[in-house]
Amino acid sequence: MDEILIPRKLNHTVNVGGIRIGGNVPVVVQSMTNTDTANVEATTSQILELAEAGSEIVRITVDTQAAARAVPKIHHRLRSAGCDVPLVGDFHYNGHTLLRDVDDCADALDKYRINPGNVGKGQKRDIRFCQMIEQACRRNKPVRIGVNWGSLDQQLLAQKLDENAATKQPHSLEAITREALVDSALSSAALAQREGLEPSQIILSAKVSRVSDLIHVYRELSRRSDLALHLGLTEAGMGDKGVVSSTAALAILIHEGIGDTIRVSLTPQPGESRTREVRVAQTILQSLGLRSFSPQVTACPGCGRTTSDFFQRLASEVQDHLQARMPHWQARYPGVESLSVAVMGCIVNGPGESRHADIGISLPGTGEQPAAPVYQDGKKVLTLRGNDIAVQFVALVESYVQDRFDSDTRVTRKVDKTTTG
Repeated sequence: MDEILIPRKLNHTVNVGGIRIGGNVPVVVQSMTNTDTANVEATTSQILELAEAGSEIVRITVDTQAAARAVPKIHHRLRSAGCDVPLVGDFHYNGHTLLRDVDDCADALDKYRINPGNVGKGQKRDIRFCQMIEQACRRNKPVRIGVNWGSLDQQLLAQKLDENAATKQPHSLEAITREALVDSALSSAALAQREGLEPSQIILSAKVSRVSDLIHVYRELSRRSDLALHLGLTEAGMGDKGVVSSTAALAILIHEGIGDTIRVSLTPQPGESRTREVRVAQTILQSLGLRSFSPQVTACPGCGRTTSDFFQRLASEVQDHLQARMPHWQARYPGVESLSVAVMGCIVNGPGESRHADIGISLPGTGEQPAAPVYQDGKKVLTLRGNDIAVQFVALVESYVQDRFDSDTRVTRKVDKTTTG
């Protein structure tokens, strides 16, 4: 993965409540709540859940006086629970009044998100936008200037459409909309800097819902700006559609070195946890070889050689075991999140894939000998047989984790070898 050009090397980083964004810092994972922020208990609970899942920054809606007054209470509960995840206030329409009137809210938030298309029309737009920037400057808070093609400044878009119509070869509506998005983000950032905000306090985003449009817009933003960029496909959708679309867009951009922080905006099923968007974002970064969040299980899809579902059940059991053990492992075994495990179903690719993993097992396929060789660090270490192969292999994984990642074990073994020598 050495050829991946990530991240863009900015001359600065943005500090969001102690989390650094930009520069040479790894891409940061964000998420957002969907509770009524005025409901302190429900919002606090969901933030804790998202933070526990690995969200490094959490955004909350601040749309009413009640929501604004709830923010400091939420902040206090989080800190009392030992959770220091930074909070971002998402403002539309009335953010200028909420930040002005509810000091405790403005102070408790670690970053403000402002959508220039939703702060007002005409002269009111710039006035209200500058009022919010003033609050950020007074409190030394960073700001994400987030434009969205669903709420793009219509005056700017109309102006660009008129200019385009007057040309000999007019561009498409989609092309002009993309151009307007980029211009809106950059002109708003320039205005924010004229009002006193430093480049190290600004993050830009330009959200669209089509993959090709997002790639085009962010390539242009990256070319024309050296400000930190937040990536995300807005209204990505539900289930596989949302996951695939977000992955397609974000993976291409991150592979090109574009993007400093990401969010996967999935529409959850009714009652479904919001944590899936965090896991998908983490998996994108881990699949690209940029960060490690949890051990990964490589497993073959199955074919006519694997008519039994045993390897599928073992792969699922191993994955569940790794996830269940991670809270304990992370606290005790630094680096365990980089562990790779292979559970393969037959002799075709089983031994090879198992050798590539830190620890892997190649199960017998249809008609093969009822034996399962196990590999560690590229070498075959033993062969498992019997009806309890799954139990045996999980025990081997536990032993491997302790031997490799437990610093006390490594030190003890080093001392033993020295003494023996």
